[in-house]
Amino acid sequence: MPLTVLQVKNSAPREQDYGLADGGGLFLWVRAAGGKSWRFRFRLDGKQSHISLGTIEKVTLAQARQSASDARQLVSQGKHPGLERKVARAQASISRANTFKSLALEWHQHKSARWSVGYANDVMEAFELDIFGHVGGLPLIDIKPMLWLQVFRRIESRGALEKLRKVRQRCQEVYRFAIATGRAEYNPISDVGGALQVPVSRHYPFLPIAEVPDLLRSVHACSAHDVVKIATRLLMLTGVRTAELRGAPWSEFDLAKKLWMIPAKRMKKRRDHLVPLSTQAVVALRELESITGGYTLAFPGRNDPAKPMSEAAVNQLLKRSGYEGRATGHGFRHTMSTTLHEQGYRSEWVETQLSHVDKNTIRGTYNHAQYLEGRREMLQWYADYLDALSSTPNKSSSAEGSIV
Repeated sequence: MPLTVLQVKNSAPREQDYGLADGGGLFLWVRAAGGKSWRFRFRLDGKQSHISLGTIEKVTLAQARQSASDARQLVSQGKHPGLERKVARAQASISRANTFKSLALEWHQHKSARWSVGYANDVMEAFELDIFGHVGGLPLIDIKPMLWLQVFRRIESRGALEKLRKVRQRCQEVYRFAIATGRAEYNPISDVGGALQVPVSRHYPFLPIAEVPDLLRSVHACSAHDVVKIATRLLMLTGVRTAELRGAPWSEFDLAKKLWMIPAKRMKKRRDHLVPLSTQAVVALRELESITGGYTLAFPGRNDPAKPMSEAAVNQLLKRSGYEGRATGHGFRHTMSTTLHEQGYRSEWVETQLSHVDKNTIRGTYNHAQYLEGRREMLQWYADYLDALSSTPNKSSSAEGSIV
């Protein structure tokens, strides 16, 4: 007959260990030295065997019966319940070790070989600021859609919808990597998109050249760190991407030769880029050198000098200067391109300066060097023109002089 709860409770030790059958292979094992535990006896491949199901202090009679039923099901399928349990425990241990942060770092290492250093740093900075502190230490299997929604809504509440889009996209890529490598079976982020706001797709805002002097005056009057102000001016004077400027070490600059040499590993297009420096750009860098010259990076982070200045620093300065939605760090490239093309400068010079890849790679590499002196002349004109506009605010945006 099946055991009762009272029988289980009152069973006492004897001179030798013994068992009380409950039926279906389940029995209560009572040790002579004291202690009671559940065992399940079964026959598989002609061999008698048994597994332990736990002590009575941790496993009730009802729970033991359910465990025995599950084990019988495995035996009927030709599986050893003890081995299956070990496999399940091993998988659970692996799942606990597969935290989101560990998978994100592995994914980042796998992908970053094809990225510029600046972009790789931006991706990791976003993870550290908005993701790792909330779910980084959790196993992937424990992070449900509702938790991801809470994490993403923290970013959404700041109004940073474009950043939310990028961060969510990168988190999804981590899950795809985990699934492809057998560490996950499901991407919970795919279920939360409908509950989040979507940024309106638009081009980077940019100012007409005639409005730049007013912006410069507003930036100058803003109570912000001089390093960020200098960064803003250098973006205008050089036309480089924000990430290329922020991640620049002092070793890339040759101020005596008025040249900035950015290696391929830091460029979006993965090609070395030579940036001729106007006299005004050199003056700005000399000023910057007096502030950050003791660091490796020309634009070190405020909290950690070993890391670049924040990705949002320049745009935050523009926002505080009254130009939110009207100007961005990236938009200065558009302003430069439009102005130089309108003034008749050769398109090859302008596009090379903006590090746009020539469809003919061989020709592009050759021209990059050949256009250096032409670009130097072009950028000096552009810097002088900005100075002229700043000294005469009402001056027309048309330029005087012969343009090559």
